[in-house]
Amino acid sequence: MKLARFSRDDRTTIGLVREGRVIELSQLLPDAPSTVTGVLAAGAALRQQINAALSQQPAGAGYALTEVKLEAPIPDAQKYLAIGMNYQDHADEAARAGVAVPKNQLWFNKQVSCITGPYSPVYKPRVSTKMDYEAEMGVVIGKRCRYVSEADARSVVAGYFVANDLTARDWQFASPTFTLGKSFDTHGPIGPWITTHDEIDDPHDLMMRLWVNGELRQEQNTGQMIYNIWQQIHHLSQVMTLEPGDLIATGTCANVGIALGKFLQPGDVVKVEIDKLGYIENRVIEEPVEDHVPDAAAL
Repeated sequence: MKLARFSRDDRTTIGLVREGRVIELSQLLPDAPSTVTGVLAAGAALRQQINAALSQQPAGAGYALTEVKLEAPIPDAQKYLAIGMNYQDHADEAARAGVAVPKNQLWFNKQVSCITGPYSPVYKPRVSTKMDYEAEMGVVIGKRCRYVSEADARSVVAGYFVANDLTARDWQFASPTFTLGKSFDTHGPIGPWITTHDEIDDPHDLMMRLWVNGELRQEQNTGQMIYNIWQQIHHLSQVMTLEPGDLIATGTCANVGIALGKFLQPGDVVKVEIDKLGYIENRVIEEPVEDHVPDAAAL
């Protein structure tokens, strides 16, 4: 199933996406959880109930996607973790630019305050001149877990999403860690919904593409990851307990903006699409001059 969070008539709720429409979950199951994370954590039994209720809905039930605003499906994740240089072609372009390629998995945080909606505007920071894009496939954890083996890692995955790991390169390389350059407000658009794991036979065989203003910049198969999703989860879970709703960005491929000498500017439109997961599309705008703290409930 495809679990979305959406707003309509000044109200935000969650629903199921089917054939270009979204059906409010509370109308299918009045006692269902009110968050996407809650549904994912409840596991297969709840999904079976939802699918049974959904099958009884007539064609045309719910709202057309054009009638709602899709929001970040999980706006309140405890953790948003991302791996660097996890596609060989991207590692190669980094090496050509003189960046040291890690010999092990390279992890950093995207602070969760960066999360924003799949079609929301994203800010060109007033303190950065090198705003960049990175198409990535995201993974959502569905079970509280620690010390997960590679063989068992798939069992803790709830679903997948499309992500753009927007980055302020000048801030990224000004610090020994990437966190500041990866965590500017609005630099974590995710969505357009969470596609549950049962819809994806092989997450390592999906085409991922990114366009800027209609120009194809990135294109790669997710099978080209250096460390696959199961290896990533195993590695992370040696260090920390992973919780339902935690987000993982699995790496980007070649042709990021810094390699091409093409940084994002206000007015640019960035679209990221992954087979079977949908697409997100965000317009770059100037960061508001006034002090502005986005309302997390509206993201």
